[in-house]
Amino acid sequence: MTNTLPGVDHPLVTADGVYVPQQDSQLLVDTLERTTVVAARHVMDLYTGTGIAAIAAAELGASSVTAWDICPRAVRCAQANAIHRGVEVDVRQGSLLQALRHGPYDVVVSNPPYVPTPHGMDYVALPADVGPARAWDAGEDGRLLLDPLCASATDLLISGGNLVLVHSEIAGTDRSLDVLRSGGLFADVVARQSIPFGPVLSARAAWLERTGRLEPGHRDEQLVAILAHKP
Repeated sequence: MTNTLPGVDHPLVTADGVYVPQQDSQLLVDTLERTTVVAARHVMDLYTGTGIAAIAAAELGASSVTAWDICPRAVRCAQANAIHRGVEVDVRQGSLLQALRHGPYDVVVSNPPYVPTPHGMDYVALPADVGPARAWDAGEDGRLLLDPLCASATDLLISGGNLVLVHSEIAGTDRSLDVLRSGGLFADVVARQSIPFGPVLSARAAWLERTGRLEPGHRDEQLVAILAHKP
């Protein structure tokens, strides 16, 4: 099937079992366009999903783009989307570890899973049409993938390279900045966007409140785009 995605001029091909881009994906694309960090550079998109950020990087003039995702469906979807948009993206199946082995890169972009995830009785399964849980489930603090990515950023980048990272404040913006800076990078929030809870966070709101991760009655989240630079 095809969907017209936020901010995309032409339809992208989507596939069952692959996360359909939402406002966080659009914030990442907008930040790439606004900062111009990808032009004429070798870009790596980690946790690519449909490939929307990788495709945007190619369309914004990257010299080459490599995209990684551990999910074979996402790899096939991103490959199809790149072909559909007429851009060259080298899509590979693999994790952060594989991406590290093939680095370093000029620019790394990522919108990883970041939603805090309860276990046991607190876990609420969502309808299948919402999408695959692995696209957002990220441990009880939401940092199952964020912490390794932030800690590895300096090894992923060449000297003078940049990381563009998007996630929700619920996963800990200050934590991301602290880990990136402790690795020797200059890192700051360069964009913010407040949005209402979608179905995933709405289903977890009671648990988030009960565990002190959310103020009672609060049903909005703030997305952040972080730009980090390796001197």
